[in-house]
Amino acid sequence: MAATSSYQAAGVDINEAQRAVELIASAAAATATPAVLAGVGGFGGLFRFDPKAYPSPILVASTDPIGTKLKVAVALGRFDTIGVDLVNQNVNDIAVVGADPLFFLDYLAVGHLNADLVEQIVRGIADACAAAGTPLIGGETAELPGIYRDEDFDLSGFIVGVVARRDLIDGRRVRAGDVLLGLPSSGLHTNGYSLARRIFPESEWGTSVPGLDGTIGEALLAPHRSYLDELRTLRKALRSARGDLLACAHITGGGWVGNIPRTLPEGLGVEVETGTWQVPLIFTLMQERGDIADDEMVRVFNLGIGMTVVVRANQVERALEAVPQARRIGRVTAITDAGPRVVFR
Repeated sequence: MAATSSYQAAGVDINEAQRAVELIASAAAATATPAVLAGVGGFGGLFRFDPKAYPSPILVASTDPIGTKLKVAVALGRFDTIGVDLVNQNVNDIAVVGADPLFFLDYLAVGHLNADLVEQIVRGIADACAAAGTPLIGGETAELPGIYRDEDFDLSGFIVGVVARRDLIDGRRVRAGDVLLGLPSSGLHTNGYSLARRIFPESEWGTSVPGLDGTIGEALLAPHRSYLDELRTLRKALRSARGDLLACAHITGGGWVGNIPRTLPEGLGVEVETGTWQVPLIFTLMQERGDIADDEMVRVFNLGIGMTVVVRANQVERALEAVPQARRIGRVTAITDAGPRVVFR
């Protein structure tokens, strides 16, 4: 007992940690599938993978944190959506190559452990995992009072997926003349918050703005969308006509300029036609209030398009019919070695 009391006096509450584990296990259990042999509570999650379901299977892994969007959640006392952010941004990162998610893990580091707060976060994680059909099989919750202040915490996610080699989307077949389509975002998603918080100080987060859906704080906390279902729907529709998705880009850190070129062969870029989609008001407000140049906006924010896909020109109408929210926003072009790979017209 003395050892536990001393540890608690040092800032680590073992009893609260155990209660957190029990709450997490309850949330994770709702995401379990027959492939999960052992999940939360052990030293490692056990997952049975059937490679026969994916000829020449390729495992795809990704990890991402929430970033400083957490500061908004803490200030507003809203923790029900950041778990959704965490899962969806990781799901999108592997979906761009055609991968199906297999399982998910989370890492939560806090200054002072509050099991009820942990449960709110993990419930969001579990809900998003369930929506993606991927089990939450484990993770880590660390109480680190020497690193984080009481109200501070950090949150990261880890995902593993799989794709058959024949189904891999790797951009190699993209050519000049192909068409760029965009799928709408729900707001900032999880990028650009250090700049957004400088433009909109905490004192304004409860303010309503005409034309904005809710307060500024609510707009900043809008959950990161998952594009897994849309990408699957697009592939099914295009493959029925002997087509396919040729390249996909998740517009996250680095914006348009940093992400689209990662998915294209050397010598190719895109021309984006501005005005072909509606830019959400929150971005317009930030640009005006912060006096941000267009060049910086496209390097930091998604501007209302969270995922881009490339298709053949003769497949555009089929794609737009399958996913009506998609927009034709540009085309693939040949570029010189010195030319920019993303140009806005």
